[in-house]
Amino acid sequence: MPVLRSPRNASAGSSASQLPDSKLLLDENLASSLVGVLADLYPGSVHVTGVGLAAARDSAIWAYAAANGFVLVTKDEDFQRLSLLQGAPPKVVWVGLGNCSTADVEQLLRRRHGEIVQFLEHPEATFLALR
Repeated sequence: MPVLRSPRNASAGSSASQLPDSKLLLDENLASSLVGVLADLYPGSVHVTGVGLAAARDSAIWAYAAANGFVLVTKDEDFQRLSLLQGAPPKVVWVGLGNCSTADVEQLLRRRHGEIVQFLEHPEATFLALR
């Protein structure tokens, strides 16, 4: 079941007039090949290695995603903490599949595409856990 969390510092007057894009920034712990196989659902997505962020600190990945309108997709639980502390942007989708194949991650992101879109449209949601 997905978990939606709102930041503690969300302003009550925030507007949902600009919905975030569904382009994904895939973290290093996910295969770069996912960019190509998911391009039909998530156009404009990139992998951290493709934008010069291989082995980068979480804070650099976070800043890049926020500055460039990406949704951060990761298996790293540290981004959940950043999401709770700093809020969006960027929004974070956490893949909680443990040790799994790239095909498993692809199937998850395809099967849950509708939920991901709803999450992106929710103005206060910052973190979505998928299993």
